[in-house]
Amino acid sequence: MSMANAAPRLSRRLGEIAFLAFCWIATGIALVALTAILWALVKQGGGGFFKPNGGGIDLNIFTKSTPAPGNEGGLLNAILGSLMMCTLAMLGAVSVGVLAGTWLSEFARESRYGKVVRFLNDVLLSAPSILVGLFVYEILVAPLKGFSGLAGAVALGLIAAPVITRTTEDVLRLQPVALREASVALGAPVWRTIFAVIWKAAQSGMLTGALLAFARISGETAPLLFTALNNQFLSLDLTKPTANLPVVIANFALTAYDDWRRLAWAAALLITATVLVVTMVARTILRGSARS
Repeated sequence: MSMANAAPRLSRRLGEIAFLAFCWIATGIALVALTAILWALVKQGGGGFFKPNGGGIDLNIFTKSTPAPGNEGGLLNAILGSLMMCTLAMLGAVSVGVLAGTWLSEFARESRYGKVVRFLNDVLLSAPSILVGLFVYEILVAPLKGFSGLAGAVALGLIAAPVITRTTEDVLRLQPVALREASVALGAPVWRTIFAVIWKAAQSGMLTGALLAFARISGETAPLLFTALNNQFLSLDLTKPTANLPVVIANFALTAYDDWRRLAWAAALLITATVLVVTMVARTILRGSARS
């Protein structure tokens, strides 16, 4: 009897060992690839922040606009353009995403219409960003006969809004029903309960979703190629073509000019560092919320 039980037990044990070994190998391959990418980025991008002749830190990166080949310059116009478009996009995305997520969680719930909206939001969540850029091109750029930073902000906002909607709905659903019942029992209307009780209890999770959405759009290139395009000069007018870091990387990285490639690597490191910082802040907020 013991011999009959030993064979299946040994088979299960061998299967567990094989699966664990496969997981370790896959994880190792992923870590090696990630380390190689980060090493190349830090090595090449870090060098972009220093003068080519070894003269120290190149402050032109933050004080001058993108140059013509062979001239001194930096990324000031691209940095400001990316910040303006991402900020404007997040203002719209947070407004729409929080309200839509609240409606799905508190009002629609499992209704047929709510399921349809939830399904469409999930489709938008995984839609290729280039399709969003092409859509905004058709409704804003082509009719107005001109690229603009506003169109770029709209495209980025359309990418960020589904992320915030889904995160807001999930976070609000995690809030205890007792919070809602206690507020209503004290005579507060539903809108006041949501605004003063539910949102306040879920604010850290909602902020985390907004930060992750910002990290998602900060490096998007394809939609900006169709909408904001680029601008070699410093301009704060979002009704005109607007410089941005992703398009600068795409344009400068493929050229034969060493100074442009150096700026492309520096821009790539800037975006990566920004995403890393935002992600760390989001995880810190989420961890603090979980402990409390």
